[in-house]
Amino acid sequence: MSDVAPVLDRLDASLDESLERLFALLAIRSISTDPAFAPECRRAAEWLAADLRSIGFAADVRETAGHPMVVAHHEGEGPHVLFYGHYDVQPVDPLELWEDDPFAPALKEVEPGRKVITGRGASDDKGQLMTFVEACRAYKAVHGRLPCRVSILFEGEEESGSPSLRPFLEKHAGELKADFALVCDTGMWDRETPAICVGLRGLVGEEVTVRAADRDLHSGFFGGLAANPIRILARVLADMHDGNGRVTIPGFYDGVEETPPDILKSWEALGRTPESLLGPIGLSVPAGETGRSPLELIWARPTAEFNGIVGGYTGEGFKTVIPAQASAKVSFRLVHRQDPEKIRAAFRDFVRARIPADCSVSFAPHGGSPAIQLSYDSPMVKTAEAALTQEWGRPAVSIAMGGSIPIVGDFQRLLGMESLLVGFGLPDDRIHSPNEKYELSSFHKGQRSWARILAALARGGRQ
Repeated sequence: MSDVAPVLDRLDASLDESLERLFALLAIRSISTDPAFAPECRRAAEWLAADLRSIGFAADVRETAGHPMVVAHHEGEGPHVLFYGHYDVQPVDPLELWEDDPFAPALKEVEPGRKVITGRGASDDKGQLMTFVEACRAYKAVHGRLPCRVSILFEGEEESGSPSLRPFLEKHAGELKADFALVCDTGMWDRETPAICVGLRGLVGEEVTVRAADRDLHSGFFGGLAANPIRILARVLADMHDGNGRVTIPGFYDGVEETPPDILKSWEALGRTPESLLGPIGLSVPAGETGRSPLELIWARPTAEFNGIVGGYTGEGFKTVIPAQASAKVSFRLVHRQDPEKIRAAFRDFVRARIPADCSVSFAPHGGSPAIQLSYDSPMVKTAEAALTQEWGRPAVSIAMGGSIPIVGDFQRLLGMESLLVGFGLPDDRIHSPNEKYELSSFHKGQRSWARILAALARGGRQ
């Protein structure tokens, strides 16, 4: 603790200055999806590069086909870590629902003893990435060095699908490869309990279209005689699950492992019930595999879901037609070692087997990425757990996430790196919505947490 204690003191003493820097970054309107804000995205990248240079990083702005990347390096002994974040933000529409200007950040007291940082990007992801930068700044101020070798990658297209990221990683793989990556785009379990994400579900998207007659038909003339694509498609989709909620596609569960009993027990201790998870959205009965706990269903089990279906006449009034075609959008969340392309092929075979001989079916892929699963006993995870527990005074929780963070898969496949996912966001931070906020405690203790994690990683986990 001797080397990190003065760093923590420095972070406490310089909190106001770190807020001023964050507010300067939050004021930049770096909306990546709107071409009108391209100059603001570049301004954010240049601001970050300059800030990193001010604390001794060799940092520059790198061109891409879209918005620029920020790449920075700082020498040090011990392990080499690559920290990832993104400086772009979501659009602010509808603007009228914001209580204040989304690009005029402020510190507000929402209840006695609790303050929040307001503004677009406060939580996603500018506030998060600056927790790491401030930890590095304090380390340099106190010791004149960093505890390990650090590289940083900030992108500007995360909120618009990261089209430039994979080509950039492929081109600069030798420069960016490190011992492991640090990703701060996740969250805590609650306001007082830190968390480490050890699992991310993968994703496969498919659009399927069934075609029958060469035109829409009069249901009085052809009903009962001609094939109806809606009926065919509905039967196909209904066949995809059995009465216990399991997916019936052959080979779907290949590569799916059971979650260790001790991990399941720790999840049960978190107190989430079907009522607590479904009640706020007006539901009460779990719809997934029977015999599985709620958190297991959304963190560690694969799914097949129907995201949209269309066919025939859907306008006002009524039109008695048998449509010529019907379409559905289907997504699969994957876990463990499920292979996205095998899942895609198995789904298509499943559908084709149920299409009548005089009808046809076509498919359109919509992305695919494998799941990410760290070992629950990973030394890297255990080291971070200990550091977080020290900072927050509560045991850090190992959780999984039902969603996907494609960059983590890219780091693994393209750079051969595992990722440590530690974030300080909260479910009520209203990311992607009006009135986004970030807890002041998340920003402050997030800085202190990264200082502890970097010190612990440099010591090889020794306390």
